[in-house]
Amino acid sequence: MQLLAFDDEMALARPLAEALQCPLAPVQRHRFPDGETRLRLPPALPAQVVLLRGLQDPNAKLTELLLAAAGARELGARRLTLVSPYLAYMRQDMAFAPGEVVSQRHLGALLAAAFDAVVTVDPHLHRISSLDEVLPGRRGLALSAAPLLGAHVARAVPGALLLAPDEEAAPWVRAAAQAQGLQHAVCRKQRHGDREVAVALPDMDVRGRAVVLLDDVASTGRTLAEAARGVLAQGAASVDVAVTHALFIGDALAQVHGAGVRHVWSSDCVPHASNVVSVVPLLAQALGTLQANAERV
Repeated sequence: MQLLAFDDEMALARPLAEALQCPLAPVQRHRFPDGETRLRLPPALPAQVVLLRGLQDPNAKLTELLLAAAGARELGARRLTLVSPYLAYMRQDMAFAPGEVVSQRHLGALLAAAFDAVVTVDPHLHRISSLDEVLPGRRGLALSAAPLLGAHVARAVPGALLLAPDEEAAPWVRAAAQAQGLQHAVCRKQRHGDREVAVALPDMDVRGRAVVLLDDVASTGRTLAEAARGVLAQGAASVDVAVTHALFIGDALAQVHGAGVRHVWSSDCVPHASNVVSVVPLLAQALGTLQANAERV
């Protein structure tokens, strides 16, 4: 097995290659003045290749990813696995209005044509039971960082109340809380636009409690900020945030801290100053299982 990674993925790629005990090679890029990119891979690749590429900022990365996959096939890769710790375009799993493109289905088809398997962490799947359904005829593994984040919360804030800022985050909060024996609850969210949300708190007493908001992804930060303001107004002693994917677009992190959030913790799926939990062991175990299954076939 060989691991390929783009230059901006090396902080995660190096420990992953060490855990897999396999060589690591960079995908070298040269960007031309017109915006096109020339890629360079190792001139000869083994039969088993893993390509690491997170898809935050997806529109800038998808073309390079698909070109790299096609090049790896030409250079010897017979079984090609994508490790995408953050897998974009998973939210749109149905058409909510006539003419809307169901991005989840079409991106899944593109990835299935390019890769034999896809491994990701906490994808935004809410009406789909497994990642296999998104990748026709291919293997998909959706891992979760929720138990790892729950363990960090239990160490940092013993006895914390874990709170999902909306119903969609309920599975992550439940998994994190149950692994550590923590109490948990779920807010209800009403979205009025990309950056305008209203959050209704659960019917419970949070006075004097240390509350940790836990979610799969933080993008604009508005939902987390609204939930934080609500629980503090109801008397919570403190509010912290734990997320798998720390996107924090624009002023999102400032909005969250401005709402009274004390600490922000995240996994290293997306590089960010808040990273405290590594998903390398999760990824390495999953890739080992995939490789063992492939060898038995």
